[in-house]
Amino acid sequence: MNDWPDGWSDQNRGSRGPRYGGGSEGAQPEGARVMRQVRRGPSAGGRQAPPQHGGVPQQASYVNGGGDDFGGYDSGYNTGQVYGGPGGGGPRDSGHPGAGRPRPDWRRRIKWTAITVTTVLVVTAVGTYFWADSKLNREVDLSKVIERPEAGEGTNYLIVGSDSRAGMTAEQKKKLHTGSAEGKRTDSMMILHTGDGAPTLISLPRDSDVEIPSFKGSESGKTYPATGRHVKLNAAYAEDGPELLVRTVEFNTGLHIDHYVEIGFAGFANIVDAVGGVEIDIPKAFKDKNSGADFEAGKQTLNGQEALAFVRTRYAFARSDLDRTKNQQKFLSALAGQVATPSTVLNPFKLYPTMGAGLDSLIVDKDMGLFDLADMFWGMKGVSGGDGKSMNMPLAGSTGGGNLLWDKDKVKTLVNQLNSDETVTVSGD
Repeated sequence: MNDWPDGWSDQNRGSRGPRYGGGSEGAQPEGARVMRQVRRGPSAGGRQAPPQHGGVPQQASYVNGGGDDFGGYDSGYNTGQVYGGPGGGGPRDSGHPGAGRPRPDWRRRIKWTAITVTTVLVVTAVGTYFWADSKLNREVDLSKVIERPEAGEGTNYLIVGSDSRAGMTAEQKKKLHTGSAEGKRTDSMMILHTGDGAPTLISLPRDSDVEIPSFKGSESGKTYPATGRHVKLNAAYAEDGPELLVRTVEFNTGLHIDHYVEIGFAGFANIVDAVGGVEIDIPKAFKDKNSGADFEAGKQTLNGQEALAFVRTRYAFARSDLDRTKNQQKFLSALAGQVATPSTVLNPFKLYPTMGAGLDSLIVDKDMGLFDLADMFWGMKGVSGGDGKSMNMPLAGSTGGGNLLWDKDKVKTLVNQLNSDETVTVSGD
């Protein structure tokens, strides 16, 4: 009975021929002649050899019989090779990039990246602090000021703009229209009060009529008794420098001055240039050949030279010194606002030149720190950009010699409000 499917040919069913797998009519099985046989490892007494290679049994090897078309082909599949092992294939070596490697520990990487960044920021901040602190010119000793009024709430800064030309070349003096006078005088004087409330900026006109009190000489240490003489406020600075100026302001106002800050012509211009100029709105065009000012009306960005001309101009205005103080307040607030912007603070290419120019130019008291300086700048910024107030010292007229007289009642109310850190309700010209 023939069990082969009908579709198979005679050759497939049993005819002799060279084809592999063809049927055989002989008595000897074809497999003994052409079929692959199993070759096993050496054995003793017909028994399989004990396992080798660490307990893994020796696998069978399939080879072709001699004389066939495959010439003793050995596939190598069953030689003890374990999938996924070194140099082998298998599921762990699929050919994809990174196959068989451990997954990256992202938590660990993020942790160490954060630690590294934080460390760099801390080291940079600490280094910047000590660098900046070392550049402060702490030259004014307020401990020499005698008979001082008690300190009130908040902090009072006496900010002075001097006409110092120290370190300026002849070319710079000509460019900035500063002249070549020796020594230095006060070009502007302001009191900035900061505290829990909004800051207040008060300009002290340089022509203010004040009494020179008893004082201790800043250089000699000698005490000079009061004589009752009255002078213009800027004469106190010219006579014995910052210490006498502070003593005179405290005596005539009753307000305790906590810190002193002074900047000269060149330093002011350098700060403005370092910050990239300051934008300001000039309501009315004006010119002044003495300061070099020549401005059109409208918004414009002033460089250092133009800014210095703007804050020094007095002869172009009807009220001379009073109008100039308003321009000084306006510009200094705008400058502080520009310095305190993220575009300056977060940009090291702007921040460090600005800090360098400013710190090299400032003269401060011996107790002044960087945090005090920052508080002053934020206060100046708040005067124009927040709820702060700017004003002139309240005036009541002038003397025959042109000295400006303060309104004593209003000054007393103003000082009481500042000492109590209250909102200032007094107004000035």
